[in-house]
Amino acid sequence: MTPHNPSKGKPVEKIVGAERVLAVLIELGNHAEGISLDELTMTVKASKPTVHRALATILKSGLATKTARGNYILGDEFLRIANNFQSLRPEGRQFEPLLGELAARFGETAHYAVLDGADVVYRAKVDAPEGAVKLTSIIGGRNPATCTAVGKILLSYQINSLKELNKWLSSNKLVKRTEKSITSPKDFFDELKASKARGYGVDDQENEVGINCIAFPVFADDPTTPIGAVSISGLAFRAPLKDFLDSRSDIKRIVDKHLILLAIHV
Repeated sequence: MTPHNPSKGKPVEKIVGAERVLAVLIELGNHAEGISLDELTMTVKASKPTVHRALATILKSGLATKTARGNYILGDEFLRIANNFQSLRPEGRQFEPLLGELAARFGETAHYAVLDGADVVYRAKVDAPEGAVKLTSIIGGRNPATCTAVGKILLSYQINSLKELNKWLSSNKLVKRTEKSITSPKDFFDELKASKARGYGVDDQENEVGINCIAFPVFADDPTTPIGAVSISGLAFRAPLKDFLDSRSDIKRIVDKHLILLAIHV
């Protein structure tokens, strides 16, 4: 499950002060192998002295470091802060037992995700037990809501008519990640209606070729608006979508059991 980064490739114009530092820091996050000063300058659309000053601030704080090759890369202090923050997030602690049981029961990867505009953001993840192929999704990663099981089930509670969908599409779009991605507004609305009616969303290799997924909504105080969704994803050759659908009652039973303990329900 490959996340996409909505900030990648977007030019940052007229960055000054703190904005300059943040723009460079965010761009560093797109380059796991590091990036040169010249490349950063082109990417953030700022002068070399401007980017160099921003880098100096980031390096001084320990949030980035300079490699032997002269490239810049996020530092251990940044990773420590990010990992510490993630470990303290209530979603991670709350949902790990549920995700852990799903991953162990089905031998696949389980996620908890929330809707953020036109994207889903993964807040918690548990991989399958040792020996299984791990998916590439990451906590904090994003994918288009329209291509994912979690996104479709969550959108099904926000969009109740084709007119509402067309309004939503005036500022968003139906992303084509694979040949199976739904790109017709009418077909997508039909999919949203079906998802809400049956109580779960599916991703039939629509976000990434070879990956299937089924997702159930999670509600808190408001039974009409889910706060997120729990999903289980797997490689299509090993876990066909039909297998997930055949097991949907077992999946929901496990989800219900844990969410009752959390005073949350589906």
